[in-house]
Amino acid sequence: MVDSFASRLIRWQKQHGRHDLPWQGADAYGVWLSEIMLQQTQVATVVPYYLRFMQTFPHIAALAAASEEQVLAHWSGLGYYARGRNLHKAARQIMAQHGGVFPRDFEHLLALPGVGRSTAAAISALAWHEPRAILDGNVKRVLTRYLGIDGWPGERLVEQRLWAEAEALLPRTEVATYTQALMDMGATICTRSKPQCGTCPVRDGCVAWHSERVAQLPAARPRKTLPERHTIFLLLRRGTELWLERRPAIGIWGGLWCVPQLEESAAVAGYVARQGMTVVAQHTLPPFSHTFTHFRLHIQPLLLEIGDASVSCAEPGMMWLGIEQALAAAIPTPLRRVLLALRTG
Repeated sequence: MVDSFASRLIRWQKQHGRHDLPWQGADAYGVWLSEIMLQQTQVATVVPYYLRFMQTFPHIAALAAASEEQVLAHWSGLGYYARGRNLHKAARQIMAQHGGVFPRDFEHLLALPGVGRSTAAAISALAWHEPRAILDGNVKRVLTRYLGIDGWPGERLVEQRLWAEAEALLPRTEVATYTQALMDMGATICTRSKPQCGTCPVRDGCVAWHSERVAQLPAARPRKTLPERHTIFLLLRRGTELWLERRPAIGIWGGLWCVPQLEESAAVAGYVARQGMTVVAQHTLPPFSHTFTHFRLHIQPLLLEIGDASVSCAEPGMMWLGIEQALAAAIPTPLRRVLLALRTG
């Protein structure tokens, strides 16, 4: 089974797999960056971010020397911002502990912020061709269907079995090609919906295919009701500028610039008064929702026109910024949506 599964995937990847991704053939730094960006994010979204990131931070030293704000500005729009903060911390850790050389030792890889077992294995396999099994979301789906494994892959016992199977299926040679094949299979053939089973190179040995359970595997995550939260986005506009505050390092949108968030409309007047601002007009913009992993946030944007041009930033972490400048800064995705609407409106 090992030789059959691996050899078929390797042959398929050479003929039909993806060969034009910008990080393919990159060194460990480029592979690491791509793997972090690809967590929870699709390839088509990642490619332009990766190219822009590499242009600004072409090596570990450049990334480590940058400020967190510069890094997050390049990450803005990708979401899951802890990934960007951890990337920055890891670069500085590599400079401090490894002399700026990307660590090859597996335990040292695992010690980097934001790097788990599968990410470390992908770096080892793709950058150095070391025989390490990966198990990201796509690979879990491929193995679950091929081996006919029941249960939600995120469950501890199911995941333990998947790791064992992934290790057992590793080929002795061409590990990098095999690893890329698994990724390509999950992304282009063995997809979550409408899988292309007719062109699958390992269909003959697929348990899900033979038992007609492709649509049922992998089992769905047990449903749970997402908590609902509400907030007001307070858009204070002075001419063409908006008032922004830097978010605390801990929590959602940590370290990003955002407009003030208030829990209730009754707090608006008090906030404006504390900043010494004069409101000359008020507009209620269309509400919308933004879903996080663990809760759903309902956002009510409230636009206040500020007439007092003498108001300045009272303390660090606050500033007036033009819409175009704000769109280029490290801001959360929901605020970007509001600012784009303001710009076109």
